[in-house]
Amino acid sequence: MDALISTVWVLVGICFVTWLLSVITKDTSWVDRIWSVIPVVYVWIFAAYANFGDARLNVIAVMVTLWGARLTFNFARKGGYQPGGEDYRWEVLRAGMSPAAYQVFNIFFIVIFQNLVLWLITLPAWIVLLNPGPFTGWDLVLSVLFVAFLAWETIADQQQWNFHQRKKATVAAGKMPSENFCTTGLFSVSRHPNFFAEQSQWWTLFFFSVAATGSLLQWVVIGPLLLTSIFIGSTRFTEQISVSKYPEYAEYQKRVAPVVPWFPRRPEVTTSEV
Repeated sequence: MDALISTVWVLVGICFVTWLLSVITKDTSWVDRIWSVIPVVYVWIFAAYANFGDARLNVIAVMVTLWGARLTFNFARKGGYQPGGEDYRWEVLRAGMSPAAYQVFNIFFIVIFQNLVLWLITLPAWIVLLNPGPFTGWDLVLSVLFVAFLAWETIADQQQWNFHQRKKATVAAGKMPSENFCTTGLFSVSRHPNFFAEQSQWWTLFFFSVAATGSLLQWVVIGPLLLTSIFIGSTRFTEQISVSKYPEYAEYQKRVAPVVPWFPRRPEVTTSEV
């Protein structure tokens, strides 16, 4: 329980700091900025309470650190840590709400709820701490899966980055881009392949607690469930914005699976094309 209490104190502190910074700077993306950092802190706290003597916990901590390093790099190169780097979706929401209503939303959803989810998704590591044991074949399989999903997300983010760099260069040259959003590579089988991989990594982490206890009935499943609910809402909101900006996105939605990769549908043929 000491390890859990330690992480709760970190959770309370980070909630207060991110809320205070959002008020001072009038920028509500502070939770976004610590999203890739604070889960790493939590898992290393759990590993430290095992005196770094639990191989399963150590592997979890290393993998989550790799996850955090990759996500931090990708967020930084997109300007997330620069002044004025607030997520555009918060700006859209703010425009449709009164200042008081948005502050309530900021406190309870952006700050408290999201920070709570970031804590909850790491609690399978706490279950592992409470149930020490040898590193098994199942742990190896889960580790390979985690790294595979990490690689998938890295590739997806790089493909998206390359696309937007080419698009910027085309616009800077005074030309019209041939496409307004990425539809090739992994984006040809999923509209959000990075979202798929991100959630899959945390579901994989949950199954480490299953491997440690030998039971699927783990209450810490609430973490990945809530994370998935956030991504469902975020995906829908993001796509509403995309359709409003690019009408052709609706056709892309018809052809390509939303999150879980699947074979793309063939474009519909109209009567005039026959």
